[in-house]
Amino acid sequence: MNNHEIALKFSGVSKAFGQVVALDDFDLTLHQGELVTLLGPSGCGKTTALRIAAGFERPNSGSVFVKDKDVTSLPAHTRNMGMVFQAYSLFPHLNVAENVAFGLKMRKVSKSVRDKKINTILELVGLDHHHKRFAHQLSGGQQQRVAIARAVVCKPKLILADEPTGNLDSANGEEVMKLLRSLNDAGSTIIMVTHSMD
Repeated sequence: MNNHEIALKFSGVSKAFGQVVALDDFDLTLHQGELVTLLGPSGCGKTTALRIAAGFERPNSGSVFVKDKDVTSLPAHTRNMGMVFQAYSLFPHLNVAENVAFGLKMRKVSKSVRDKKINTILELVGLDHHHKRFAHQLSGGQQQRVAIARAVVCKPKLILADEPTGNLDSANGEEVMKLLRSLNDAGSTIIMVTHSMD
């Protein structure tokens, strides 16, 4: 792996919501295989940066590049990124396996291949015996691991994690961080935002 290859680049990105400026001429370059954390207080623009990278928000000015391709105007589903939301955002009417399968179904992956990928990723996140459980039957740490599994099962170029430990106690938070570090060690490029110095 070429660690000097650019995975994600913000170039002069600005975004305002009415009178509130969330990002002002923001520049950041993330290289392949890095784990980078944006640390700052609530309301400083961290999540806005992630949402712009993912394609959920458009900047008022500036550009976003994935590798050397300008993706600023491309829709989210074409960017091959996995987003881990702070509030987990699991589908309550789907069980664990169905939540994880969601992106694979959208990509029209066959059921046999889908099942193999789901089994592999749930084993990786330590939930291999939880396929049929629903979100309300899981702890916060387990729900966050399902959210991470769903984000990475399609092998995205980049994992975007918004306060991935924000709603967890310290033990579950440490487990989630170990999981993210192990994904990074395995080659995933990760950008994470947090307000926590820990």
